[in-house]
Amino acid sequence: MTAFATSRRSWLQNSACGFGSVALGGMLAEQNAQAAKTATRNSLTLQAPILPARAKRLIFIFMQGGPSHVDSFDYKPELIARDGKSIDFTGVRFNSFGQVSQRTLMKPLWKFRQHGQCGQHVSELFPEIAKHVDDLCFLKGMHTEGVAHGPSTLFLHTGATNLVRPSLGSWLMYGLGTENQNLPGFVQLQPSDTKGGPRNYSNGFLPAVFQGTAIGRANRAIEQMTIDHIRNRQLSDDETQQRFELTQQLNKAQLARRDDSDDQLEAVIRSYELAWRMQANAPEILDLSRETPATQQMYGIGETTTDAFGRQCLMARRLSESGVRFVQINYADESPNPRWDQHSNMPKHMDHATATDKPVAGLLADLKQRGLLEDTLVWWGAEFGRTPFSQSNNGRDHNPRGFTTFLAGGGVKPGFSYGSTDEIGHEAVEGKVHMHDLHATVLHAMGIDHEKLTYRYAGRDFRLTDIYGRVVPEVFA
Repeated sequence: MTAFATSRRSWLQNSACGFGSVALGGMLAEQNAQAAKTATRNSLTLQAPILPARAKRLIFIFMQGGPSHVDSFDYKPELIARDGKSIDFTGVRFNSFGQVSQRTLMKPLWKFRQHGQCGQHVSELFPEIAKHVDDLCFLKGMHTEGVAHGPSTLFLHTGATNLVRPSLGSWLMYGLGTENQNLPGFVQLQPSDTKGGPRNYSNGFLPAVFQGTAIGRANRAIEQMTIDHIRNRQLSDDETQQRFELTQQLNKAQLARRDDSDDQLEAVIRSYELAWRMQANAPEILDLSRETPATQQMYGIGETTTDAFGRQCLMARRLSESGVRFVQINYADESPNPRWDQHSNMPKHMDHATATDKPVAGLLADLKQRGLLEDTLVWWGAEFGRTPFSQSNNGRDHNPRGFTTFLAGGGVKPGFSYGSTDEIGHEAVEGKVHMHDLHATVLHAMGIDHEKLTYRYAGRDFRLTDIYGRVVPEVFA
């Protein structure tokens, strides 16, 4: 055996290289583990909820423009008694912020009466929804950010009044993935191109795979509420598959030549794969003619005033039933003033209520009879409410300080009312729920801790509720 003499300095130099290799190996292992974790979170793979989930899916019924809570669900006898009287209001929108001026109170234009075993007051605007009050959970102390439609609508959808932030649906997809790999996990029906537009269903800085899928547009006829070019009628199935496979080979070759991961190109490749799978699944789901005449009648389909919105509501049920995580139904248009935005013509509220009342009631009844309401959270609401004082004699202004929304299913208390505005319905005073709180509560119902659902971007961790928000445990059964 040959012996080799070595100095202490030489031994330390050689050993140091070995220590470096060990350290490098550890760093690479940690890096690979993090990459694997990121790859999983950046895909649509189904994720287990962190908390016990009360709901598997969410349907949001967006009443763009702000229906008047004091004319619909927030009964205020004092407002009726003081009709026509002028009192001081602190300005938010109608004059300089903080400035006090007198405004004339205006009583509800429709009569209220109590409904159901819970005795919830509902006005003549919503006679069909009134039949379901024992299944509803009203939040009457809502308040939010922004005084104009654009900022408040963006805040409702993304938790921010400016900048580009991920939408609620994208956060849900990021946190939970999708149950059906053959359909989008996040769908917007007939969304508006204004008041935030595509940012209301954008992935923001989240990976592009989590963006929402729009079906139809607010400015299109309801007959166009479909996915464009879902099938190519000019090619056979074999020809279509050959073209798809060739396109994917070219895209993947392009991706492989890039030094860094290209999020947008990866999303394109995945969207092509999803679109290919959807060709065999989506047409059947989007075909409302497969429903029985009785079911279609329940939603008001075939009736002039309710047909358009009824089709949205029925489509939402079919998509949710098929495994779509989040479906948003939009009662919206592209006019400068959204549909519920009656600054000078409050009687117009009846037209919008008539168009939406029966379809929403039909959706609630249909979900319940199919056993879907238990694990589906339904949210009806808008970006803000309206003032108890008059504007232009028979209109109402925007009111972010106090308004009403309601939830159903998904583990919330049925036949329950939480919070309140003041005696005239102007400001939330008890059981106040900020829009950040509602976001936190919705995520909680879906099995997500809003403080832990974060994404690192631009050197900091972001979340839907930013640094705010609290879960409202009182609304859960």
